[in-house]
Order: sequence, then structure tokens, then C-alpha cells
Amino acid sequence: MGTHYCHLKPEVRRKLAKWLEAKMPVSEIADRLGRDPSTIYRDIKQNRYTDTELPELNGYYALNA
Repeated sequence: MGTHYCHLKPEVRRKLAKWLEAKMPVSEIADRLGRDPSTIYRDIKQNRYTDTELPELNGYYALNA
């Protein structure tokens, strides 16, 4: 049987975005959400926007996920 990864729900992603904006450590976010830190890191990596021409737009956007 393989590993099963659940996607984060939109309301959880909104909390994640708010806590990232507040500079909360990923380990604390993971504890609060009851998730493994690797799940949080994976979601941040997959849903992060980076642009060298418009760096002010760089960041995690919960609604894009």
C-alpha cells in the first residue's frame, strides 16, 4: 500500500497564508494544523509565486492553490 497525501483545504490554506505573513515558524504552523512539517513545506513550495521583475508580488497565495 502506498503513501497517501491529502491536499490542504482552502480554509486551512488561508490560515497558512496568514501565519506565514506573521512570520510564524513552519513547525508551529504544522503543530497547529495537526500536519507534518513536510506537508506544509510542500504546499508552500507548490503554491509560491516568484518573479524577478516584480519581486513585490513574491509570496505564498492560498487562493491560487
